[in-house]
Amino acid sequence: MKQQAIIKTPLGYTRITGDENGISAVSVLNSEETISESIPESLNECVIQLREYFDGKRQKFDLKLNPQGTDFQKKVWNALLDIPYGKTTSYLKLSQTLGDVKAIRAVASANGKNPLWIIIPCHRVIGSDGSLTGYAGGLHRKQWLLEHESPVTQQSLF
Repeated sequence: MKQQAIIKTPLGYTRITGDENGISAVSVLNSEETISESIPESLNECVIQLREYFDGKRQKFDLKLNPQGTDFQKKVWNALLDIPYGKTTSYLKLSQTLGDVKAIRAVASANGKNPLWIIIPCHRVIGSDGSLTGYAGGLHRKQWLLEHESPVTQQSLF
């Protein structure tokens, strides 16, 4: 049976869904929610790793994942897992990696249906011209995530 937990992150309330077969969804919510008082055991490690990520202590997730999607979507999501922390790629490059440059729209669509926010790093895919293209969680969140992961930190002048 699927279990859920709601946690608060710097980018808003987040719902985590999963069971003993793995985490099936992590989504940022656009409304205020009641934070879970207790976290189901099957979701606890995900909560810990998300907190470590937001605290700047984790760059790669080590979780049992169980996203639901088509074979093509899962292929795209697996390719997203190979984008290193602090790096970006374009939809075109991702299509090339998957072996079909003409599949760029299908790749973008699969990217937009990623059910595992942050854990499968769809936020690391940008336009070929470097623009922040569509993002299900909102472009302000995509920008925040990319800045959070950026190896370049702004130095104070004073």
